[in-house]
Amino acid sequence: MYAYSEFDESFVRNRVAQFRSQVARRIDGSLTEDEFKPLRLMNGLYLQLHAYMLRIAVPYGTLNSRQMNQLAYIADKWDKGYGHFTTRQNIQFNWPKLRDVPEILEALADVEMHAIQTSGNCIRNVTADHFAGAAADEIEDPRPTAELLRQWSTDHPEFQFLPRKFKIAITGSPNDRAVTKAHDIGLRMVRNEAGEPGYEVIVGGGLGRTPMVGKVMREFLPKADLLPYMEAILRVYNLNGRRDNKYKARIKILVHETGTDEIRALIEEAFIEQKKFFQAPPAELVEGLEAAFAPPVFDNTQSLAFEKEQSENAAFRSFVETNVAEHKNPAYGIVSVSLKPVGGTPGDATSDQMRVLADLALKYGHDELRVSHEQNIILPHVRKADIPAVYAALKEAGLATANIGLLSDIIACPGMDYCALATARSIPVAQEIAVRFDELKLEREIGPLKIKISGCINACGHHHVGHIGILGLDKAGVENYQITLGGDGTETATIGERTGPGFAAEDLVPAIEAIIQAYLEVRDSDDETFLQVYRRLGAAPFKAAIYKDEANARAA
Repeated sequence: MYAYSEFDESFVRNRVAQFRSQVARRIDGSLTEDEFKPLRLMNGLYLQLHAYMLRIAVPYGTLNSRQMNQLAYIADKWDKGYGHFTTRQNIQFNWPKLRDVPEILEALADVEMHAIQTSGNCIRNVTADHFAGAAADEIEDPRPTAELLRQWSTDHPEFQFLPRKFKIAITGSPNDRAVTKAHDIGLRMVRNEAGEPGYEVIVGGGLGRTPMVGKVMREFLPKADLLPYMEAILRVYNLNGRRDNKYKARIKILVHETGTDEIRALIEEAFIEQKKFFQAPPAELVEGLEAAFAPPVFDNTQSLAFEKEQSENAAFRSFVETNVAEHKNPAYGIVSVSLKPVGGTPGDATSDQMRVLADLALKYGHDELRVSHEQNIILPHVRKADIPAVYAALKEAGLATANIGLLSDIIACPGMDYCALATARSIPVAQEIAVRFDELKLEREIGPLKIKISGCINACGHHHVGHIGILGLDKAGVENYQITLGGDGTETATIGERTGPGFAAEDLVPAIEAIIQAYLEVRDSDDETFLQVYRRLGAAPFKAAIYKDEANARAA
């Protein structure tokens, strides 16, 4: 993985020193909160419902054991012994004291981490496929590109004060695990007719109060043209994006209001101008990035331990079915560690669990960990012969929940338990749904199903692209939950459709249960997934199931 250069180290240390001075002036009253706010946001520090929250960048979701151990240390020393992994592959600490934040940032700098550009109207943390470098279906590892974009975008003088925040995602596989079509810019690695790798460029995706699937601006962009083309997109947005209304200031609104063809023309015009004076990154920089993400030296020693454990241990077999994905090296597997135990808080990990994950990465995983946008942790390179030992350690740490991709693998934002913007709770809803379906013992029968929950219209829980999406709102002082169906965050991305009137908190879980029961009744076979059924039949059978009492009342 990428190691800081001398410039990186100096840059981050200087930012820490600068912010230390700003914090001191806020504490002694030299800065008002209004004056301090833009400064703290530039360093990932939010003021939430109950305390400050520090959002730490995990570029393209990649960590090593030393960094994960440091996060555990920070959780114990300056927080409450846990951290929350987010849908932007970052980690948040919800209880730091303002006076301690410079020390936290210093501790992060010690392990080549920071919180820069995790907030504000700038280019945020670049996210990537959490199986990058390991996936069997991968065209090319997207992380060298993601790191190049990180270096290009960090403190970019022209793009620090954009109309609104700006998010970029990249995948190197045809199977999109990075939700690229729901980002301001999505990059999908593709090959042209000559077999050369390049990018499909998607612009104008996003969720929030106006969810949209991004539009393809270039079906194939040569790799050498990436940075000037990105500059062109950002320049068009920066000059033309709306600043009169923050709710309409995202690039998706610009694309929608201007039109795809006209925006494409503006980008291409800016791209031509940009290339006239663009200086390509030095070849040694590009080669260095590619070398930094070279595959580890794999141990292809064969063993029967993996197959033997599957045949003798039903719990392990279930874990493998859901939590182990195919690796490009047949001797290895990609192990997904669920942070969604039944009744737990989605995305939370204790400091002890972080240390277990760090130890497993160091011992069995070539010292690599990934944070997924689905709020889980990935061990991308585990020899199959070692997976039984990894499973045993995970089980002892309470991390062996076998539910990746199933109903209880729920994405949920912090909601009203933490967030100052939230209008409803998310965490208790996720917990109640998981507990109820654990009681029913239906999860395996249901099969692949993605439930995503947001506690407000900002959609941090990605509810719009959930097979079942749940949006919590305030309705006359009472929590009310809207349900959407048929959303999809993959390469066939679609925005979910609202079923109708929302549900009171106490009626929500029965409504979800009714939807699932309707699905089980109308599917053609055990292999037909919920999303396939929805695309075949539409919303009608599900609406009939959840609003049948209203229909009966009208009929009476």
